[in-house]
Amino acid sequence: MKLFDELKWRGLVKDMTSPEIEDKINEGGLTFYIGTDPTGDSLHLGHLSSFLIAKRLKEGGHHPILLIGGATGRIGDPKPSGERQMLDEATLEHNINGLKKQVEKLFGFEIVDNYDWTKDLNLLDFLRDTGKYFNVNYMLDKDIIRRRLETGITFTEFSYMLLQAYDFYHLYKSHHCLMQVAGSDQWGNITAGVDLIRKKEGVEAYAFTMPLVTDKAGNKFGKSEGNAMWLDKDKTSPYAMYQFLLNVEDEKVIDYLKIFTFLSKDEIESLEKQHLEHPEHRDAHKALAKEITIFLHGEEAYEDVLRITKTLFSGDIKDMKVEDIKAGLLDAPHVTIEDGVNVCDALVLCGACKSKREARDLIKGNSISLNGLKINDFNLAILKKEAFGEELAVLRRGKKNWYVLQFDK
Repeated sequence: MKLFDELKWRGLVKDMTSPEIEDKINEGGLTFYIGTDPTGDSLHLGHLSSFLIAKRLKEGGHHPILLIGGATGRIGDPKPSGERQMLDEATLEHNINGLKKQVEKLFGFEIVDNYDWTKDLNLLDFLRDTGKYFNVNYMLDKDIIRRRLETGITFTEFSYMLLQAYDFYHLYKSHHCLMQVAGSDQWGNITAGVDLIRKKEGVEAYAFTMPLVTDKAGNKFGKSEGNAMWLDKDKTSPYAMYQFLLNVEDEKVIDYLKIFTFLSKDEIESLEKQHLEHPEHRDAHKALAKEITIFLHGEEAYEDVLRITKTLFSGDIKDMKVEDIKAGLLDAPHVTIEDGVNVCDALVLCGACKSKREARDLIKGNSISLNGLKINDFNLAILKKEAFGEELAVLRRGKKNWYVLQFDK
């Protein structure tokens, strides 16, 4: 299968500036760029799809450039819901450094920062040499701008399109970059860059977008949506990422396999067949979670995730490390307790029981475990010295309800 056909099959192409892109992608040899603004110090799962497109293009003989928006990040691209919060200089620098390290480790792309070529731009020169090529009516017709006209848009946000177009023009001049790849929400900005290169240089540049990755309800994976799965293991543990992927909607799992993995067409179609015949086996989900976990964090992290998953499922957690408890029970209710608190009081405090009487009934019924061991003493004291790392104690009600107790320092 040719590269462009594969991208289409994986659902990675939405809009194109020219039909010639198909041949250009299949031929190889293009320098192209993708960009991200430093709104955080890590990429998240919503970014990963477009970065994996760049990796696929690289393996197909193209040269990728990652543009980190040190300049555009100081402006903020328009959101449908309103203006972005401005970040201070220290936060921007921290985020830029974090993104550079992450991208170098995961992808090995050439990295540039648009602040390097915009920080010394003269305003009058920019308006004369770039602004004059943009008709305001043309800018107002862009989808993201039109959606903000009723509620209002600042001049700062309005100018973002010019800066992004200038980035494309600069990379064409400095790196002979002829293509930009982005999510579909950037269509207006990237076509502005294509138009600027054509008007100033008489050269045809190219761009294509991919559909935004969403769940069944149409919610995209992103920080602003409050459901970000970070690629940084210190922000989202490998276990948390694995569990998130293991529990994606059945209707979307095959789409995600195409978007987020390098499994072949035959492998994915085989998993799709298994998924349709025996969805309860969750083979497609397991494959998705495995592929992304290994890509982001390596084989060892994947094996650790399987071990934590197996241990938590069994309930025999008494020999677990405190780090594994923190990762595996990240989403469980957490409460702070004092050293020596009575177990019935702790069960009420963490929400496992509504009353001490209910707590005693559950203990009597052999339904409560502390640190992996069944308990039958209503007066048992939960001691710091017996906790995981002398830091955490864990209560379990039944088979699935976990509660983490953090000792008060």
